[in-house]
Amino acid sequence: MSKTVLVSGGAGFIGSHVTVELSQAGYDVIIADNMSNCDETNYNGVCAILGKKLPFIKMDFCDQAATDKLFSENKIDAVIHFAAFKAVGESVAEPIKYYKNNLDSFLNILQAAKDHGTHVLFSSSATVYGEPDVAPVTEQSPRKSATSPYGNTKQMCEDFLRDCVAAYGMHGIALRYFNPIGAHPSALIGELPRGIPNNLVPFITQTAIGKRECLNIFGNDYPTPDGTCLRDYIDIVDLAKAHVCAVNRMVEGRMDEPYEIFNIGTGRPLSVLELVNAFQQVNGVKLNYRFAPRREGDTIAVWADPSLAERKLGWKATRTVEETLAAAWAWEKHLAGK
Repeated sequence: MSKTVLVSGGAGFIGSHVTVELSQAGYDVIIADNMSNCDETNYNGVCAILGKKLPFIKMDFCDQAATDKLFSENKIDAVIHFAAFKAVGESVAEPIKYYKNNLDSFLNILQAAKDHGTHVLFSSSATVYGEPDVAPVTEQSPRKSATSPYGNTKQMCEDFLRDCVAAYGMHGIALRYFNPIGAHPSALIGELPRGIPNNLVPFITQTAIGKRECLNIFGNDYPTPDGTCLRDYIDIVDLAKAHVCAVNRMVEGRMDEPYEIFNIGTGRPLSVLELVNAFQQVNGVKLNYRFAPRREGDTIAVWADPSLAERKLGWKATRTVEETLAAAWAWEKHLAGK
């Protein structure tokens, strides 16, 4: 009998790609999303890729009664939680919005998971490392003071999960993502921000397609080889496959500890400028870009040591940055009907 996975925030960028990989791996998937930061484009794309309609529930996980109702009415073996606000800059400007949504929604998930015996997979972030003393970072690297309220909510939610696992006999995994980019090779799902993008690659592709006049690169005076920030850019499909490995580990009872943490990255740092230049070269387009002042909340350099995930999850990033940037451009052109 197949297992059921609930994907909260499943109509968004990461959630939609994870849904595809879970379904293709044989899981029954329920998508739940309040659609506050997306429309039906990715959900429709998921169904087109899979050739079937998946259950979709429009709901807000900040509503505790609705969350418990969902768990009560479905036998959910594992839940993956993506239903959170995620813009670093916005979180600095609107911390209450971020604390209220990101913390309340996860606490309600944890309560329901405790009550119904559900495994929990938390979507964490490299932001929990703050400005690291040494890179690459391992899972044992100290968590520094977060550089934004968004990063702080990730740290706090990790602590919530750790403490609930210890107190209630639950099982949970936190995956610390680095910088997810790209789109599905089908060009049917991808990153679709509302308004002005906060993430680099959709700003690149929207500038290339003509939706944006100019790409701002925030800061060119950092202590890095070319003056721009260094990041670990991970292909979205590679990232999604890591979730399947983590869910398998939980439902098959293969965890070494009731609470585990894994870095999900490539281990290869790229600067912002290197990524911009790679996009131009791979796709044969010229980008109009300019350097802008540093953005509050950005770290200088952070990238992963992903070796633990390879050893324990059997997962490793395989897609090249060229494949990733080609897929991102194909997605943008698909959206534009080109």
